[in-house]
Amino acid sequence: MRNLVKKINPYQLFLVIIALTALGSGLTFEVLSNYFKEVYHISAYQRGLIEFPRELPGVLTIIFIAFLSRFSDIRISIIAQLLSLVGILTLGLITPPFAIMLAFIFINSIGFHLNIPLQDSIGMSLIKDEKIGRRMGQYKGIATASSMVASVIIFLGFRYGLFSFETSTKWIFVASASVIAVSILLIVLLDFIVHKPIKSDKRIKFIFRKEYKYYYILVVMYGVQKQIMLVYGPWVLIDLLSKRADTLAILGIIGSLIGMFFIPSLGKWIDHFGIKKLLFADAYSFIGVYLAYGLLCAGFVSGSLALSGIPVLLTFTLYIIDKMSNQMGLIRTVYLRKIAVIPTDITPTLSLGLSMDHIVSIICAYLGGIIWSLWGPQYIFFFAALLSLVNLYVAHKVDIE
Repeated sequence: MRNLVKKINPYQLFLVIIALTALGSGLTFEVLSNYFKEVYHISAYQRGLIEFPRELPGVLTIIFIAFLSRFSDIRISIIAQLLSLVGILTLGLITPPFAIMLAFIFINSIGFHLNIPLQDSIGMSLIKDEKIGRRMGQYKGIATASSMVASVIIFLGFRYGLFSFETSTKWIFVASASVIAVSILLIVLLDFIVHKPIKSDKRIKFIFRKEYKYYYILVVMYGVQKQIMLVYGPWVLIDLLSKRADTLAILGIIGSLIGMFFIPSLGKWIDHFGIKKLLFADAYSFIGVYLAYGLLCAGFVSGSLALSGIPVLLTFTLYIIDKMSNQMGLIRTVYLRKIAVIPTDITPTLSLGLSMDHIVSIICAYLGGIIWSLWGPQYIFFFAALLSLVNLYVAHKVDIE
């Protein structure tokens, strides 16, 4: 049995773990906004406030990783997945009061955010050739494919009554916890196979090297864009257009289907065209999407655009493009790998970047709820488009081959 286990390719096993992790998290995060709306009947302002306990673990990630520094990256990933499982399984089995629900969202989010830099670090450590962009694109593409599977499950489950937020047991969350449990078992197996632990310097580091200054700007800007992308983009569909989980799942299926081909291609484009050109493409995509989103929202609010037909189809299209833009984070990760002064800078810098973008995310979530309530949703998107000009500045300044 031991010899059979040793024949397993660690990188291929890692790809399976990536697929299961993305599937488990997809079954959770694809429906959270609908869960908040249908179970707790929250407003846009409250939706922004919820992002504090959900995003706070991202700020604290660097501290959590430092606290667990005695363990390898793989073993910390096991701990992270256990936290995710506990948080979402509890919400699946009971419907707690609002404050208690936030506590378990926080626990689940600790595990989710803790795993983000660890997956990149483990993945890059297991890559044995120099085609870093292509390999990273490969595993991001697999994660996207798993997200599509999650969307299919969500669509079929909610459309045909297998899942519902009106029942005492939220079976969609129980299904998510079950997938995460299998992922944990495989991570334990990976830990057994990898003889030399994948372990990096996890001391709390605030590395402000001048070589990393543009990376820090990019992650801060992503903190702004991510909140619009993950919170207020779906909220337009849920609040303004009254769309339910099955509709968002269909859009997720389409976005993931495109992303399965787009993400691996993105990795190849990074290797072929270079970081600078891809940073320009990233910046223009954010500016264009948010300007269009703002104009559509203005039309929906004023009544000049119908809540059906072509305007809604255009909103669906932007929502899909917006979700795909989230995968452009691969560019930032590869950029950091290329400019890293020493290899041990990567994990703490990824963790610091995660903390920085989440500090901005929390602030923007709160401000976004206020802007939506007082002036209208369109101004959130116009503000994001304006700030995305900073990405253009960074793309212009970056000089790397």
